[in-house]
Amino acid sequence: MNRFQVAFSRDFLNEADELAYGDIGLHVLDESPLVDYRFLDKFTEVISPEQLIGVDGLVIVYPYVTSETFANGAERLVVIGRYGAGYDRIDLAACTANDVALINAPQAVSMPTASASLMFMLVLAKQLWALDRMVREEQWELRDEVRGIELKGRTLGIVGLGNSGRELARLVAPFGMRLLAYSPHADPEQARQLNVDLVSLETLLREVDFVALHCRLTEETRGLIGAAELALMKPTAYLINMARGPVVDHQALVAVLTQKRIAGAGLDVFYQEPLPPGDPITQLDNVVLSPHATAGTLDAYLEAGKTNCVAMTQVAQGLLPNNIVNREVIERPGFQAKLARFRGG
Repeated sequence: MNRFQVAFSRDFLNEADELAYGDIGLHVLDESPLVDYRFLDKFTEVISPEQLIGVDGLVIVYPYVTSETFANGAERLVVIGRYGAGYDRIDLAACTANDVALINAPQAVSMPTASASLMFMLVLAKQLWALDRMVREEQWELRDEVRGIELKGRTLGIVGLGNSGRELARLVAPFGMRLLAYSPHADPEQARQLNVDLVSLETLLREVDFVALHCRLTEETRGLIGAAELALMKPTAYLINMARGPVVDHQALVAVLTQKRIAGAGLDVFYQEPLPPGDPITQLDNVVLSPHATAGTLDAYLEAGKTNCVAMTQVAQGLLPNNIVNREVIERPGFQAKLARFRGG
C-alpha cells in the first residue's frame, strides 16, 4: 500500500523553523498509519511544478496555485487543502483540469470572521480609536467632544449571507438591530429564520448604518462597491470589509472617507497586501485598519489545520474529502484513478 505523502507550504513555519500558527492539528496525521508529511524546503509566491514531485496532498496558506503549477502534469497530486475559506489565489479551473480536488475550511473561520466584523462595528460605534488616542496623548479634557452611538435600533446590511455572514446575523441578534442582506444566492428561508430581509444592493446601501462585506471575491463581486455605490450611503454610515480588498474600489473609498461623506470604515483586507508605503488610507483618522489578521485567531488556525489534516487522512483511504470546492472534479476519470490508488487503505 502506498503511503500518502502530504506537503505543507513553507509559510506554516517561521524563521526559526517552528510552527508559525501554533497547533495546526498535526497529531491527526501523526496518528495515521497511512500518511507521511513534510514542509516544503522554501517559500515561493507560486507553487512550482518541482515542489509537487512526490506529493499526493498539498496544504497551503498564502502561495498562489496557477496553471503553471501543473506544467508537469501533477500526476500524483490528488488534493490541495486551503488553510482558510477564501481561494482567490488558486486557479480552480486548472485544479479541475488536472484532476485535483480543492478543499477549504469555511467552518473554521466563519465565527472568527463574524466576530471580527462585530468588533469593527463596536470600535467604530464607540469611536474607540479616538478615545485611545486621547489617553495616549494626555488629552482627557477632550473626551466630551467624542460621543459614540449604540448598535441598538441601527440597521446592519450584510453583503454575502454565506457562512460568516449568517454567523454575524446571529451574533448581533441581542443588539436589536434591523438586518438587511444583499446575497443573490442566499436561501430565503435561512434569511427569514435569521430575521434578515433580502434586498437589492442599492436599497441596502441607502438604508444601513453599518454595511459589512462578507462575500467571496469573484468576477461578479470584484469592484462591487465603487464610487456610485458609496455615494448611496448616509454620511453617518460605516463600511466594514471582511471579504477581500478588490470588492471595494480603493480610490473611491479613500475619497469618501477623506471628504467625510461616510462616517468611517473598518478594514481587514485591501486591494494590495501589504499596502504600498504611504498609502493615503493609513493617514485618515476615521478608519480602523488590520493587516488581514483579525480572523486569524489561534482557535481558527487550529480548526483550519484539523480540517485539512482530516481531509488528507480521508483521501489517504481512497475516500472523498469534506469541503470539496470544485465538485465537478469528482466525476472525472483521472481524479477517480488517482483516488483509487489509495482505496482500501
